[in-house]
Amino acid sequence: METKTAKLLDGKALAEKIHQELSVRITESQAKIGRPPGLAVLMVGDNPASAAYVRNKERACAKVGIASFGKHFPAETTQGELEEVIAALNQDEQVDGILVQLPLPKHLDAVTLLHQIDPDKDADGLHPVNLGRLVRGEAGLRSCTPAGVMRLLQEYKIPLRGKQAVVVGRSILVGKPMALMLLEADATVTIAHSRSPNLSAITKNADILIAAVGRPGLIAADMVKPGAVVVDVGMNRITDASGKSRLVGDFEIESTAGVAEFITPVPGGVGPMTVALLLQNTVASYLKRVGS
Repeated sequence: METKTAKLLDGKALAEKIHQELSVRITESQAKIGRPPGLAVLMVGDNPASAAYVRNKERACAKVGIASFGKHFPAETTQGELEEVIAALNQDEQVDGILVQLPLPKHLDAVTLLHQIDPDKDADGLHPVNLGRLVRGEAGLRSCTPAGVMRLLQEYKIPLRGKQAVVVGRSILVGKPMALMLLEADATVTIAHSRSPNLSAITKNADILIAAVGRPGLIAADMVKPGAVVVDVGMNRITDASGKSRLVGDFEIESTAGVAEFITPVPGGVGPMTVALLLQNTVASYLKRVGS
């Protein structure tokens, strides 16, 4: 008997396609506008994972023609100093997108800093104004990871209207905006989380199952409906018995691949899409601000 294996939702390939489209758009627009789009990424301290993410974002910016206005601050930087920097970037005509790289050192209040960013320059799509626009179905900058998931589902022509979608995880970063975007696409949405009893009874009903919890191997094959579309937002670094470190998701990917119809790899699935949508948000802000 032939073993069935899920088709991959290749976020890396789609992100590359989006980069190429943005590069063409930027080249055309820059000729008229006289400047490229600008993205400012603020990083505080020396978190190695954050530094790697910031380098990745800066490389992606250079690839498509977005100017980077990255600022790296020492760990002891004060809340007031950062708020002054954000206020200056809000007024800077060269800057179209601003994001604060998380996590921040414990003495800083990330939520208050986020509130200081001009909503129309909120490249991460997490400002309360932009989340409110999402709730109301109005145009606005969307949270990058769930928007990337939606773009991936669209690329592979996966129907959402009338489908049962389950989102495991309720963070403001992924779970809640993800559920709202699926609702907007006419899916019937359930949000499950760490306090949900009998999680498998909920996940087994899902035509579209999205996990964004941050717990490696949380969802096994017996928790997945045969033929479901599985989207793994989890990014967990684990060390195996030999001492080697690797990235895994929230699904047991090997066993789940034998049950699902479509599946995202980790890495190479949702991660590249998050960065691609960050760039897309920056370009959208740029075009809106210059009236193009």
